[in-house]
Amino acid sequence: MIGIKFDQAKGLFFDRAEVMRATSRAERRVLSRFGAFVRRSARSSIRKRKRISEPGKPPSSHTGLLRKFIFFAFDPDRRSVIIGPVRLNQKVGDAPAALEHGGASRVLKGSKRRGRRTRTIRVRARPYMQPAFEKEQPKLPQMWRDSIKRG
Repeated sequence: MIGIKFDQAKGLFFDRAEVMRATSRAERRVLSRFGAFVRRSARSSIRKRKRISEPGKPPSSHTGLLRKFIFFAFDPDRRSVIIGPVRLNQKVGDAPAALEHGGASRVLKGSKRRGRRTRTIRVRARPYMQPAFEKEQPKLPQMWRDSIKRG
């Protein structure tokens, strides 16, 4: 017979629930930090100016709304982080996606008094999220290092 108590012996074994909780906490913390870094990088790549940007370069934000509405959120169900611009209460178009990938976007034309109509415009790609993601991705392994702590 061993001269230790049951509670002491139990502490020597692998506690799966405690490890899973620590892993979930670390995962949420690391992915949230990564999301914040990508968001900051994407925001800083968008310049606020009146001129349009060159195709292939990050877009210019004339009003500052594109920069302001880039967010990130940790999704616990998928165990991932979602990073990108939110869609505003627009009735037409999907400008952030058209800027990132290129393609068609619908815009309003005309005044309220005369009646607004939509027209489709062609937008050449001005990626800003993918380059920000690729810039921050090499830092991810360092963020995971020593992230799971006993607690």
